[in-house]
Amino acid sequence: MLPWLGHYLLSVYGPFRLLTSRLLLIGLGTSAGALLVWAVLPRLWRRLPKDQGRAHAVGAAQSAGKPVGAGLILVGIYGVACLLVIPFEERWPELLACVLFASIEGFLDDRSRGGWAEYRLGLVDLGISVLGAVALCQLSPVTLWLPLLKAPLVLSPWIYLPVATALIWLSINATNCTDGVDGLSGSLTILALFYLGSILYGIIGQPAIARYLQVPHDHGAVPLAMMAFLMAGCLAGYLWHNANPSRVLMGDAGSRPLGFLVGTLALGTGNPFVLLVVGGVVLVNGATGLAKVALLRFFRICIFRRVRWPLHDHVRQRLGWSNTQVLVRFVLVQALGTPILLLLLFKIR
Repeated sequence: MLPWLGHYLLSVYGPFRLLTSRLLLIGLGTSAGALLVWAVLPRLWRRLPKDQGRAHAVGAAQSAGKPVGAGLILVGIYGVACLLVIPFEERWPELLACVLFASIEGFLDDRSRGGWAEYRLGLVDLGISVLGAVALCQLSPVTLWLPLLKAPLVLSPWIYLPVATALIWLSINATNCTDGVDGLSGSLTILALFYLGSILYGIIGQPAIARYLQVPHDHGAVPLAMMAFLMAGCLAGYLWHNANPSRVLMGDAGSRPLGFLVGTLALGTGNPFVLLVVGGVVLVNGATGLAKVALLRFFRICIFRRVRWPLHDHVRQRLGWSNTQVLVRFVLVQALGTPILLLLLFKIR
């Protein structure tokens, strides 16, 4: 809305052209999202369902009784911010709709007694992942840039769709598994979103820089970068209230749309390996646990018998780490590791 307003009012008063500046819009949207979530959340969380706790989780008693499902409020404010500041272009409105679907799915799970069955959640996640993959490729060939390959690789949409769907599904569930320590999932996701926003805006979305680094330019990358920065702002407002000891929990209504967004934006850079680089700690923490459960359930194979998953439960129970130690150390590993891996990803071609 604001970019359209800027173009419309430009002839009335010259400074209105600032409303067409992508950087200004990113700053306005990120700040507004953070402030709105920070201010609105305490006024609405009394209406949210209460966390029922999980008997198998470490420290579950500390979360029981707290408002849960705040992710639905966060995503609602995020959607309004996106509609206000992002120019209307292809792909991002469809991805925003998927983010909302994932949040509604998670909220219904948060409010149901005992939660939804795993297979039901997995199937709904799969459907949302398919929609996200279709929105990304628009059923057209996709150009990828990959490590060790100098020339870009053009994939048929029918090859790209199953790969993208699997990666988005993995990101959704890995992020959901990481949401077990106050502030951990949100803090790691903020880092991932800032890195993704910087890549999409500063590299993929800039023809000269993309040409210099020998990666394909995508004119639709800048709106995706704006989506990343705006969600980071909304998460900052939420984390103000979720800092240990938390007063409110985002639940599946927050973790599932966050996982979807990180997965799709990573694929939006044109390199699937970016997901591993910006979300490596989340994948190790959550996705490896999913792999262990799948191997045990379907193939009766047990690996890492002495390691408890998610990994944040292992270090709290077996190593005696506090919630604050888990948060700080996991974030430090991700914050320091990502720039190094990104450098290798862009230069080893």
